[in-house]
Amino acid sequence: MKIGPYTLPNNLVLAPMAGVTDRPFRQLCRNLGAGMAVSEMVSSNSLLWGSTKTLRRANHEGETLPCAIQIAGSDPKLMANAAQHNHDHGAQIIDINMGCPAKKICNVMAGSALLQDEILVGKILESVVHSVEIPVTLKIRTGWDTSNRNAATIARIAEESGIQALAVHGRTRACAYKGDAEYDTIADIKSRISIPVIANGDISTPEKAKFVLDYTNVDGIMIGRAAQGRPWIFREIAHYLATGKRLPEPETHEIRDILLGHLKNLYDFYGEFTGVRVARKHISWYSKGQRNGAEFRRQVNNAETIESQLVMTETFFQRLIENANKAA
Repeated sequence: MKIGPYTLPNNLVLAPMAGVTDRPFRQLCRNLGAGMAVSEMVSSNSLLWGSTKTLRRANHEGETLPCAIQIAGSDPKLMANAAQHNHDHGAQIIDINMGCPAKKICNVMAGSALLQDEILVGKILESVVHSVEIPVTLKIRTGWDTSNRNAATIARIAEESGIQALAVHGRTRACAYKGDAEYDTIADIKSRISIPVIANGDISTPEKAKFVLDYTNVDGIMIGRAAQGRPWIFREIAHYLATGKRLPEPETHEIRDILLGHLKNLYDFYGEFTGVRVARKHISWYSKGQRNGAEFRRQVNNAETIESQLVMTETFFQRLIENANKAA
């Protein structure tokens, strides 16, 4: 799949997720098979650009290229300024967020709230596209609610505005993450426009990935929540699409090693205080479904230091490995 001048190694993209797709997680998913990873959402409000949180979100040091940064806002001029600012600081692709369903984003007419105002959508897209010489992409939902699925119209506006790839989550804003994602709207969009279309929503297995690609005829797929605690899902999907066969599930010792490497990168990136706290949710995701996982999570969530968090994690996985060896 190609976005502007960039030919991606495959058509699997890590979705931007606030509080999740920081640099350590993006790097990990790229190493485990994602063809591209998009940053957490960065506000178009210039007053926030110097904040620690925003600086971290825009940090691509040592990252596999291309660097894709997502911006959010509702003012065409401010969004253009944000695109220029992020380009000046290393972004190679600018992604525009018109898909976030969070109330705090929609209440300021950003994210998926913008789907209610097609004229404003066009103004924002044109303003951003004309402000930078790098590719601009867009992420949307199928509409504001099930009575107003206007994603096909937004897609046409996007193509006419110069957007170079479109990601579509198969739910409306009103659906949030409830119910099942639908792919008919995405298939319809793909049939109407010529720019790359990327399908998103409920793609959690290699088989589902192949189904969505075949059903919609899209150019790529975007994985979000299914990669939480399972970043190797990208290599699983890539292998299945190439061979029609499933890779074996990773052994417990490999999961341990992936998690420990992830934790160490988090500590290096955030420092001890914040790193330990950010790590808690990732540890919870990795340990989901593991024997005695609930008790482990209760204990590790109270860890305050890197040393204690690592010792607890290593001990938990060592016990899992020893129990598996005994059972064998």
